[in-house]
Amino acid sequence: MSHTLLMRLAGPMQSWGLSSRFSERDSGLEPSKSGVVGILAAALGRPRDGDVADLAALLMGVRADKEGVLSYDFHTAGASKTQPGIIRAQGRGYSTSISRRFHLQDAVFLVGLEGDDLAQIEALDVALREPVFPVGLGRRGHVPSCPVAMAGAAGAGVRRDTALAEALRQEPWPVAEIPHWQQRRLEQAGDGVRLVLEDPAGSITRPDQPVGAAFRTRVFGPRSVVVTWCQPPRRETDRDQ
Repeated sequence: MSHTLLMRLAGPMQSWGLSSRFSERDSGLEPSKSGVVGILAAALGRPRDGDVADLAALLMGVRADKEGVLSYDFHTAGASKTQPGIIRAQGRGYSTSISRRFHLQDAVFLVGLEGDDLAQIEALDVALREPVFPVGLGRRGHVPSCPVAMAGAAGAGVRRDTALAEALRQEPWPVAEIPHWQQRRLEQAGDGVRLVLEDPAGSITRPDQPVGAAFRTRVFGPRSVVVTWCQPPRRETDRDQ
């Protein structure tokens, strides 16, 4: 029987790059699997050159409880009075490097990871509560606004004998973290919240499947997903707010 680990990713800024190259640093509209595996590896204290195949083998799903606003800013490196700049290819001197970096503002996601090994799922929940290395939401400087582990004692994020899609659909919507205007808009639309589920038969491809020691080799393979919608339940106390 499958078991699912839940974690919540919320913060003022998140960035989940999928195909960043050179001066253009993109961000997906929900957490990437490479980014989530990186969070788990950091929590466990694995070095950057460590093998993450066991973590990458877990199936991942994301529920977009609050869609973020896609924005970008500019970063400049080099060419100051004391720094000659970034060296150009073929010995053509130095220059200033300007990059455009995208990020999501004020997004809230519920992430689920499914596996058959209950001991592994429980160990990951414990590690998220006392991470060895700092946890960032796609980038080191994007600090979570709340713990990534689900609220409660150790084990509160573990859904035993529960498949990924079921766990994500059943978890109550965090009304306290969602503005009232967005609550009303979602209720009026009737579709609910977006749900992205890893599925080998899916028709959508994400290039974010870590392979081996991916954070050293930078090797990521394709991953198939399906996108659907769900109406998560609310706690009775939330309905009265």
